[in-house]
Amino acid sequence: MPFDLGPGTLAALAAILVGAAYVRGYSGFGFSAIFIAAAALFTNPLPLIPVVFACEMLMTVFQARGIRGHIDWHRVFALLGGAALVLPISVSIILSLGETQVRLTVSIIVLVMSLVLLSGWTLTRLIRTPGNIAIGMASGLCNAAGVGGLPVAATMTAQPIAPARFRATMIVYLTGLDLITMPLMWAGGLVTWDTALGAALAFPLLGLGVWLGGRRFGAASPEGFRTFAISLLLVLAVLGLIRTLT
Repeated sequence: MPFDLGPGTLAALAAILVGAAYVRGYSGFGFSAIFIAAAALFTNPLPLIPVVFACEMLMTVFQARGIRGHIDWHRVFALLGGAALVLPISVSIILSLGETQVRLTVSIIVLVMSLVLLSGWTLTRLIRTPGNIAIGMASGLCNAAGVGGLPVAATMTAQPIAPARFRATMIVYLTGLDLITMPLMWAGGLVTWDTALGAALAFPLLGLGVWLGGRRFGAASPEGFRTFAISLLLVLAVLGLIRTLT
């Protein structure tokens, strides 16, 4: 078993994986945050972060065909530029933390970002390049804990962006972010053969979740589902804090 996880823990993580992939297939974000926040309730989430990044990239393969015409490439490159500036620092910091500190960090980031997303905060204009670089830096700081998509999702949700464009841009940005982060984690010793095994075991579950979520995307209210996903993140963050502090 990868990471010396027991059968019960693996079964729970598999169920969480399908649910998180469903959310990703529907909304374009939330997979990493949901999976990492939920996994932290059962085990140390740090070794699982590279697996999550590999899963994000695999899911993009499933979704690439349907998103090509909706990607905001200018925004993607600005966000990635900002993230690249801070990722070496943030990865170094997260690798220096113990299990309890990692769990606490994940829960606090998810809690704060979920509250921002649920607040209904809105902007009347699109954020330009300097702002997107700054958002990318915030995302890079969070991505060492596996939840770098949340700052971007929070700020993009606040802007007047069409759901299809939001979803496509988030998918491509998260893929690029993970491609930058993975070599840094490999250099820090966090990417192992267990990472490859975990990603291989996850592959069919990812396909199922993304396929179901993609079908749902065309048939339901993006706003309603996004509210559900964010509410789930909030609950997971609170449970994570309670587990860490008690």
